[in-house]
Amino acid sequence: MSARRFSFVDWMTFVVPIGWLLAFLALPLLGVAALAFHDIADSIPPVAPLVSRVGGHLVVHASARGLRVVLSDPLYLSAFWNALSNAALTAAGCILVGFPIAYAIARAPLERRNFYVLLSILPFWTSFLMRSYAWMGLIRDSGPLNSLLLTLGIIKTPLTILYSPFAVLLVMVYSYLPFFVLPMYAVLEKLPTDLLAAASDLGARPVYAFRTVTLPLALPGIISGSILVFVPAVGEYVIPELVGNSSTVMIGGILWDEFFENRDWPLAATIALVTFVALMLPPLLLRRTLGHSTVARI
Repeated sequence: MSARRFSFVDWMTFVVPIGWLLAFLALPLLGVAALAFHDIADSIPPVAPLVSRVGGHLVVHASARGLRVVLSDPLYLSAFWNALSNAALTAAGCILVGFPIAYAIARAPLERRNFYVLLSILPFWTSFLMRSYAWMGLIRDSGPLNSLLLTLGIIKTPLTILYSPFAVLLVMVYSYLPFFVLPMYAVLEKLPTDLLAAASDLGARPVYAFRTVTLPLALPGIISGSILVFVPAVGEYVIPELVGNSSTVMIGGILWDEFFENRDWPLAATIALVTFVALMLPPLLLRRTLGHSTVARI
């Protein structure tokens, strides 16, 4: 039996994805990594050469200043902790809110599911910035939310929600919710209903059937949706700047300030590189904890 020869289509399906990853992921990442080991300089661009010729010899001027600053300065450590904890809380909030939504869509009549999915992604049709500004109007002291609570007599004085860590979490859960609902719905839609029917016939209560049948089978969707929320939430810049306060300093804001305000490109590159490494840890830990077979189904 002769070996199969690769056709042009076979080569293109291999070359195009690899070329895309090299051009838009690997090479930029290598550039950021190299920039992180430069020294800052009073020039345009504000970086000193990494390699220079001294006495006829090439000398490498690699500097770990940015790494030392990031790993020792309390400001950056606090910003990293705020970003990671806020992203984790955002992912948890999306699970609590998004799982019932995805489950309801998956159990809805077949002819209505597409409409419900459309409703879940409808916020994407408007500008991300406009949605954030809309939330600022909703939760301000004189906004509709406080007005409704005051009218119902639930509160006596307006709640101070805007410019608080809770406001950041609230708007981020709303903004990233579709990232969780869609993969969660894709998994729940494919769950075999005969398993739940068999569990019911065997006398399992709905809560027990959900815990032992639905939840384990839905775990790949929960993991993939959580990662899709967690990764972009770590570097979020707009929402903390608009609805947060000075106590909600995130790594996205620090990165912006170092790059555009302080013009310390090597330090900004180091922050970006450390953030990238931190974002790689959750998938690796999940793969180690749950095993390759579970993660491969995501």
